[in-house]
Amino acid sequence: MNRPSEHLLATTDVSSHGSGVSWSAIFAGAAAAAALSLILLLLGLGFSSVSPWTGSGLGAKGLGISSIVWLALTQIVAAALGGYLAGRLRVKWANLHGDEVYFRDTAHGFLAWAVATLVTATLLVGTVGSLVGGGLQAGAQLAGGVAGAATQMAGQAASQGSREDYGYFVDSLFRDDRPVAVSDDAARGTVSRIFVRTLGNDGQLATEDRAYLAQLVAQRTNLGQAEAERRVDEVFAKARQAVEQAKQAAKEAADTAAKVAAWSSLWMFIALLCGAFFASLAALYGGRRRDAVVWVETDLQPRTTAPVATH
Repeated sequence: MNRPSEHLLATTDVSSHGSGVSWSAIFAGAAAAAALSLILLLLGLGFSSVSPWTGSGLGAKGLGISSIVWLALTQIVAAALGGYLAGRLRVKWANLHGDEVYFRDTAHGFLAWAVATLVTATLLVGTVGSLVGGGLQAGAQLAGGVAGAATQMAGQAASQGSREDYGYFVDSLFRDDRPVAVSDDAARGTVSRIFVRTLGNDGQLATEDRAYLAQLVAQRTNLGQAEAERRVDEVFAKARQAVEQAKQAAKEAADTAAKVAAWSSLWMFIALLCGAFFASLAALYGGRRRDAVVWVETDLQPRTTAPVATH
């Protein structure tokens, strides 16, 4: 039978030279945290389609705030569960300084959170990839059904696009000072090509284009040349204003999307930090609970007494 001093020496030797990481406890906590994260994320997706108001749903701002709150709550709850299990299920360290036990418990919680985060991210990326792959496969099947028609129309579209690219210069080639006599469709096509090319470049209507457009307007509206030119200036100014408004709207939309992406990344970073902190804190609490367990050794074997010799 080992003496107490021998048992203490063996325990000290194991604590000093054994690994300070209990991977089984870490993986157990990480599995629990990852599973709970997926459950809460699916629950959040279900809640996102439900609105407490009849006939109306959450706006973009409300949806964004609720998503951030739910993501933070998911990280805190799941990480705390994983960290607690990692700290509670790890082996009991004997003859260690309190600071070392504190560090090891904190490290176990952090490692459990890190493994759970990697597993959850991998599963989410795989799910999104499968959804995208299914969409691409369906799109490929649909594209295969119309491939023949698309091939037949490709040559016609290419030649038509080439003519439209040089249409402005072709129109300029046949202009003269005589009154124009073209159909309404041809006149609208000419005006459209002039407007598109001018608005797409510097936005300044050339003098010869302005005069030619005024001739077309005067021929169809019975206006004088001066009044027709004034109308051309007014309509072109409205068209240029519409283009500028469209550009400004596109710029604002791009700026808004960039801000949303930046704020989303920032709040995700904060939520992940909260998860790491609460996982470490819960592991510390779980380790304290683990060390508070007292093992009582009982000798279940019957004791025998040596017979007393009589003389």
